[in-house]
Amino acid sequence: MSLLNIFIGGESFRELREENCYYVDKTSFLEEMLVTIPPKVSLITRPRRFGKTLMLSMLQEFFTIQNDSSQLFKGLAIAKNLTLCQKWMNQYPVLFITFKELRRSNYTDLKGQLSILLSDLCLEHTYLFESENVDVATKKRLLLLSDGTDNINAFSGAFKLFCQALHAHWSKPVILLIDEYDTPMHAVEQHGYYHEVLELLGNMLSAALKTNTSLKFAVLSGCLPVAQASILTGLNNFKCYGISDVQYSDKFGFTRQEVGQFLQAAALAKQAGAIQEWYDGYLFGDNTKVYCPWDVILYISDLQRDALAQPLAYWKETSENSIVKIFMEQASLATRQKIEALVAGKSIKTKIDDYLSSENIYRNEDTIWTILYHTGYLTKCSRQDTNNLTLLRIPNREVLTIFIEKVEEWFSEAMKKNDLQNLVNALWQADAQLLQRLLTRRLYDSISYFDYSENYYHDFMVGLLRGAGLELSSKAEDGLGRPDLRIEDVKHARAIIIAIKQAKNFDDLPDEAEAGLRQLKEQKYAQGFSSLMKEILAYGIAFWKKEAYVRTEKCVKE
Repeated sequence: MSLLNIFIGGESFRELREENCYYVDKTSFLEEMLVTIPPKVSLITRPRRFGKTLMLSMLQEFFTIQNDSSQLFKGLAIAKNLTLCQKWMNQYPVLFITFKELRRSNYTDLKGQLSILLSDLCLEHTYLFESENVDVATKKRLLLLSDGTDNINAFSGAFKLFCQALHAHWSKPVILLIDEYDTPMHAVEQHGYYHEVLELLGNMLSAALKTNTSLKFAVLSGCLPVAQASILTGLNNFKCYGISDVQYSDKFGFTRQEVGQFLQAAALAKQAGAIQEWYDGYLFGDNTKVYCPWDVILYISDLQRDALAQPLAYWKETSENSIVKIFMEQASLATRQKIEALVAGKSIKTKIDDYLSSENIYRNEDTIWTILYHTGYLTKCSRQDTNNLTLLRIPNREVLTIFIEKVEEWFSEAMKKNDLQNLVNALWQADAQLLQRLLTRRLYDSISYFDYSENYYHDFMVGLLRGAGLELSSKAEDGLGRPDLRIEDVKHARAIIIAIKQAKNFDDLPDEAEAGLRQLKEQKYAQGFSSLMKEILAYGIAFWKKEAYVRTEKCVKE
């Protein structure tokens, strides 16, 4: 096997190239971007770990006037376009800003982090303080930022100030790159200080992007297109390139051809099927099929060290999975049924917005489908519906495992939060009709994500009863076999044994419940309890889809 030098976790294009790491060449982005005059502000949205930061780092290295980047791009696609390289390569000052650290639980801490960001920019461009072309007043304002001020007035024009200083020093307008522009907005919205940050960052970006004569053009990247209601409010000079747009549709993520070349280079072509099942499935633009690049890189790296390595859900450790949890907590019955359909491999119809244009976006059930789409949990089907609705599906096995894991987590937490005392009382009082109603209601309120089977219903009952605080054992040795569930209440000298059955249709529910009771009796499961137990209840519980049927009787020990 040929061991490739694989770049994992880094975000610097320069480091990747200087370390001679394997690179899926995306420099043709520059040709597509510069074929005409770029928009004054370009907003590019893609899910997390789809190469946005590395792309902006590549743009920085290509445009920056501070370095000679020719060796970094040697042998890459863009280097073949000599005319474009002569016109653009190393011709403009670049200001690169990332908002990835601007996620704090309160406004004071966020201002402090913003102060650090601006101070770091001053350190990166210390030559501006010595420049003969930068006037004294500008240097004084930069010095204030360098010292770590948290003055709101100083913040408001900070990015524009840097552009003006760079423009003065280099005598050329500035290319502004802002990574993860939306991180503060969908982070702070969950902590309740949305409006303060909206005003603070909105003023900073408005000054830098709208009334800035020192700006050549700007490129912003993020996950969510929240422009119309967020920190880009009031701007009318930007163009958004989202995952539904044709332009740049193959520039983020790996195409099937690129994955094939990657696997050939690593002598791992036999793994193409597994990688496709786990990490392919995203549909960008009209019909561009792409893989999640982060997953492909990590799995190929694992395979180079262990030929038997199995695919893992690498993406779940980096993405905003709290989005799924929030969605589950507020989902209606109709929404839960859609989630069931998705996990069963089906598609759903829904309206997808190009922009998120309201506050409290995580609390709006209609909007959350748009969020799940833009953040990579769902993707378009190749066949699309009409009437302004979009067909969505889960893209691959990796995201399916994340959905299932988060559904289980949500369901478990929901069980803890809900008052299950009525269910416990019905069990010990042998109230079969009440228990049947409570179980059926719980099934309709829950989200099922496997094919219905006895194992599914067994896990459902285990989660429910443990959530109610009951101590139980599952399929422990008793009598001549193993009952599905066994509950002991030593303090009150009582016990319960339960047989779980799955009916083939609704009409078979009573017969299956009776069969469960017969099984408990014939297998003498009650004999396994201590002689101190004064009361033992047997339950035969049958399930069909989201219906339950309960039969119970007292056991007599022989």
